[in-house]
Amino acid sequence: MKQYKRISDIQSDLKNGLVTCVDLVEHYLQNIQAKKDLNAFLEVWDEEARTKAIAIDEKIAQKCAGKLAGVVIALKDNLAYKNHKVSCASKILDGFESLYSATVVQRLEQEDAIFIGRTNCDEFAMGASNENSAFGPVKNAIDPSRVPGGSSGGSAVAVAADMCHCALGSDTGGSIRQPAAFNGIYGFKPTYGLVSRWGLLAYASSFDQIGPMAKSLEDIALLTQIIAGVDANDASMLQLEAPNFTEFKATSKITFSVMNEALFNEGLDPQIKQHFETLINTLLDQGHKVQYFDFPLLEHLVPTYYVLTTAEASSNLSRYSGMLYGHRSTKGTDLESTITLSRSEGFGPEVKRRILLGTFVLSSDHYDAYYEKAQKVRRKILDETNKILESSDVILLPTTSTPAFKLGEKSKDPIAMYLADLFTVQANLSGNPAISIPLFKNDKNLPIGVQLMTKHQNEQELFNIAHLLENISTQ
Repeated sequence: MKQYKRISDIQSDLKNGLVTCVDLVEHYLQNIQAKKDLNAFLEVWDEEARTKAIAIDEKIAQKCAGKLAGVVIALKDNLAYKNHKVSCASKILDGFESLYSATVVQRLEQEDAIFIGRTNCDEFAMGASNENSAFGPVKNAIDPSRVPGGSSGGSAVAVAADMCHCALGSDTGGSIRQPAAFNGIYGFKPTYGLVSRWGLLAYASSFDQIGPMAKSLEDIALLTQIIAGVDANDASMLQLEAPNFTEFKATSKITFSVMNEALFNEGLDPQIKQHFETLINTLLDQGHKVQYFDFPLLEHLVPTYYVLTTAEASSNLSRYSGMLYGHRSTKGTDLESTITLSRSEGFGPEVKRRILLGTFVLSSDHYDAYYEKAQKVRRKILDETNKILESSDVILLPTTSTPAFKLGEKSKDPIAMYLADLFTVQANLSGNPAISIPLFKNDKNLPIGVQLMTKHQNEQELFNIAHLLENISTQ
């Protein structure tokens, strides 16, 4: 079976009788089995997917199928799906089954999407390499000796290796865009508040956003339109109806802003820099404007991000005590020891590190020095980002400073691992929409992602400009 890049192509072949939903499901299940060594899935819902495929084929025959009929989707293992396990790739949630479905899952299901399984990720979405999972690391779809990126590495690999058509991930500091870049697919983080977080197991509530991962911009736009919009269950939402993102509009001359500290960063891979400069020259040749700006706050992005996200994680993860659900230690002798042992046994090293750091920065002795100061820096980052976008249409950045690195290369150095998010955390700190698009490859055939960021609630222009870059890259 051919590899489909667009939902529209799948549905065209379904309509013309060239393929069935059952065929598609069997194709993906065979690929999952053949590529199980990549460790992308924690659980595959094979029989359930087959049953749903039969039902959707009948709806197609009756011409009453939804917008996602025939679309096989994987869910990151931090999204609740009723009567299905969800664990955040952590032993602390061993055996837990969700009592309800996340809003985004409900909306996909209402449009006849077929869910094929839950994907591996860094434990509680804490990581940039997908090596922090309690169930072993995910391997890169293009080079299995390399990391897939994190934390949505399983979702990225599942899409890139054709184990599903598209997937949902979550993005707290780049966890959709970075693995998308490492695996040569599209990954999108919406404006904070555009997509409901209800049913997403929280890491850092003021940062987390759910978004799609796919092989085409067209699919990213359609999936975003379906999952976005008003949800009374999420009080942090914008509570606005989702616009129609699926019709890309021709763009006039665009003003691109390029960060000097990114393009001339000593840690930027030379080949990424070379491709980036080639892209800039092409844009200039086509009459677009490119302006450079200084952003001295770049060196403060990652520290600010980790102070604030670990503080929120310390609070959010306090609910996992072993008393109501999930793992409970058999060694405890009283309430305190049971909770302590359950959390010590259930959480992995990186999660423990971040809980401890978050508890430290929230303590009365350090709150003013760290947490409060980080909130002020975050506001400064937001203001500076808005100022840049007042004089330009879009910020143009590399998604990552290097291509996918080797498994184990940075696992012993937390600081080096944290810096893997250097170019992606700005969008989470400021809440802006950002997308990674796969425009280039290096001499080892490793993908290179280009990142775009626009104003809040300006997804349509973001997609229009991404479409422009797509056309440039294929000329």
